[in-house]
Amino acid sequence: MSVSDWNPESYSRFAGLRLRPALDLLARVGWLPAGDICDLGCGTGVVGPLLATRFPDRRILGVDASPAMLDKARDTGAYSALTQADITEWRPEPPAALIYSNAALHWLPDHPRLLAQLASRVAAGGMLAVQVPHQNRAPSHRIWLDLVAEHFPGRIDPDSIPGVLDPTEYHHLLAPLGRSDIWETEYYQILPAAEAGHPVRHFTSSTFARPILDRLDPEETAQIETLYDAVMDQAYPRDASGQVLFPFRRLFFTLDIT
Repeated sequence: MSVSDWNPESYSRFAGLRLRPALDLLARVGWLPAGDICDLGCGTGVVGPLLATRFPDRRILGVDASPAMLDKARDTGAYSALTQADITEWRPEPPAALIYSNAALHWLPDHPRLLAQLASRVAAGGMLAVQVPHQNRAPSHRIWLDLVAEHFPGRIDPDSIPGVLDPTEYHHLLAPLGRSDIWETEYYQILPAAEAGHPVRHFTSSTFARPILDRLDPEETAQIETLYDAVMDQAYPRDASGQVLFPFRRLFFTLDIT
């Protein structure tokens, strides 16, 4: 069973919450040499206008594998060019001044090889700047896997689950490639009440759970969602208005190419 394309509307429902770490990452970007700014895994293009404002005299390039997301990114008018490509195969010519990747690289395997590739595609004096969710051990993510493994064993494709290494592993990978800075932030997000189901389900089903649910039929999906909602009510209780305080951890790193 193939994985469906991204749903821009579902993803954009929490655009404000997803934008905050993107801004925090951009704030760490300082002086850059001449060259293009690449938004790698640009998605719907929410960061494009910010990059265009920050670097008004540069070409802003957007790269994503999803045609549906690129259609939305195009509507922003922020990009000089948009390319549909596999990040592992994409290469800027000439090397970019900044490769900026917000919430994309965790979908790709073999980070040791991937980071070495990306570092080689940055111009001397330039920067690789990355943010990835670091939430896989939290109930919001782990419970999806546990429930499907229990009720529909063998249905999850392990290669489709986004993965992130520990900060110490990234430190050892990045150290030979340049000067790195690594940090984590836990965001306490207010998720609004949902008409049906738990708010955390609506937040995660459009991202982390997407490849999991793609392997279930509609009846199976409804069963897992009901079970998931019940666990989420224990892990992330709703207040009287139906809102949820949802802690979400993200990992950041920048790499200055010397």
